[in-house]
Amino acid sequence: MAENAEPTSQPPADRPTRSTVRSLLRLWTYARPIRWHLAGAVLSALLASGAVLVTPLVLGRIVDGPIAHRDQGGLWPLVGLLLALGLAEAGLFCLRRVLVARPLSKVEAAMRRDLYAKLQRLPVAFHDRWASGQLLSRATSDMYTLRLFLAFAFIFLIVNSVTFLTGAGLMMALDWRLGLITLAPTVPLVLFCAWFETRYSHASRTAQDQNGDLATVLEESVLGIRILKSFGRQRTMARHFRERAELLRTTELRKTRMLADLWAVIVGLPELALGSSLAVGVVLVAHDEMSTGTLVAFLSTALALRWPVESMGWLLAYSNEAGTATDRLFEVLDTPEPPLTHGTTGAADGSGIRFSGVRFRYPDAPEGTPDLLRGVDLHIRKGETMALVGATGCGKTTLTALLPRLYEATGGRITLDGRDTAALPPAELRTLVAVAFEDPTLFSATVRENVLMGAPSAADAALEKALATAQAGFVADLPDGVDTEVGEQGLSLSGGQRQRLALARAVVGDPPFLVLDDPLSALDVRTEALVEAALREVLADTTALVVAHRPSTVLLADRVAVLSDGRITEVGTHAELLERSAEYRALMSGALEGSVA
Repeated sequence: MAENAEPTSQPPADRPTRSTVRSLLRLWTYARPIRWHLAGAVLSALLASGAVLVTPLVLGRIVDGPIAHRDQGGLWPLVGLLLALGLAEAGLFCLRRVLVARPLSKVEAAMRRDLYAKLQRLPVAFHDRWASGQLLSRATSDMYTLRLFLAFAFIFLIVNSVTFLTGAGLMMALDWRLGLITLAPTVPLVLFCAWFETRYSHASRTAQDQNGDLATVLEESVLGIRILKSFGRQRTMARHFRERAELLRTTELRKTRMLADLWAVIVGLPELALGSSLAVGVVLVAHDEMSTGTLVAFLSTALALRWPVESMGWLLAYSNEAGTATDRLFEVLDTPEPPLTHGTTGAADGSGIRFSGVRFRYPDAPEGTPDLLRGVDLHIRKGETMALVGATGCGKTTLTALLPRLYEATGGRITLDGRDTAALPPAELRTLVAVAFEDPTLFSATVRENVLMGAPSAADAALEKALATAQAGFVADLPDGVDTEVGEQGLSLSGGQRQRLALARAVVGDPPFLVLDDPLSALDVRTEALVEAALREVLADTTALVVAHRPSTVLLADRVAVLSDGRITEVGTHAELLERSAEYRALMSGALEGSVA
């Protein structure tokens, strides 16, 4: 992370008023390619529900026909029809699942792919502000929620609504008096569901954010397990984890209570109405105002509607969770990306690397504080190696990160051989500039894959040369040589070994411009001397900016620049600066507070 960055645990919480429907409509971008599969699934589920609604009519016919007239011969065709309806219902519901299973897995993969690609394109400043667990939860649990919504909740919100309306029409057709009694709870249920939706949406979003916070704590605990054990802080982190888990548990219990209230109302009111209908229906049958078969058909239809009505609580709850998951997904996808081009190219600035009036401040820097970089002017001639020195927190690492546009300068201009970096597509820029950071990050991959990340098309000879330059001979002693898996974060290697592989990654492609951020800090004196000797040959053929924290690294450079108070205050050779600059002498002697970071 940059020297003075203060990342927050999660993005700002103040969000505009949302609508679940509007949020879910944004999924159409991904659902559109499989719209016919979804339509087929809805149709098959509707036909299955139609079979369910026809069944009560057949039962009524059986009661008023074969049973009432003791006609055994007329019974069997109707029983066969009931069996056919049951088989049709089962087959159609199976077809619904078959229609959407494979296409929806592709939709989920597409959403996850777009999210990952977006995260790769967003600047480092974005990742500084967001906790990694928040992003991980969006790429995992939120994607699962959205897939299940499209596979089940979305389909049955349509199917159950149509089924309810059709069933309500059938009940009114069978007997309008009983129909009015049975459907009386509809209005209060609609009002209650609207009230529930607002409360549940907020609780659902809170739970998803808390789940992201919990994932962050877990990830940090796993990645920092050596530090936790070294300082005996396992219990502290465990307590922190329990606190986050308890917050999530409290929110989930609050969601459960709200859902229980909804279920009590959704189940209770219709049951009361159904009981009242039964009582009135019995009276009507007793007074010969309704046939027994009609009452059986009516009650069977009402019972068939129990699932569409009772499921609305779960469907509404899951739709709200899917809506907030959609919001969380598009919070990332909607984040503005830095413009691909916003400058002009030209040769006016000459060859090499030139910083002209470069300014920078972090987006979350407190108001009223000065910029970190306040007008940096520096020219590194083509083929020259420039060492950059300065006190801790002065912005050295930040300045080097501006060169490959890991951060966007807030003012000024940076050119490479006269070409404005702001006008270069990031992909092209990063083939020109190779970087080795002080913190040597490796990935769960082989040594070969980690090193060739700097030049994927490089030949084996280039790989061997880069390893030799970085004095990474230890690779030959690994179990599978360059094909050895180094493990997550490269923790199976020592700090010096990781740093040498990171250096090899930077030089493997013979980049025209090279940025090294204290590349030798983790090496012992003997290895450092060997690496420096090999680096001199590499630096002779490139234009390089090297952040130097000690005199031995400074001696690799042709000239030295001193960064102080956000500006370049001195430029010269090591000998010249020792003679004329008290600040430089203090930095090299370690007399300045904080030494040279």
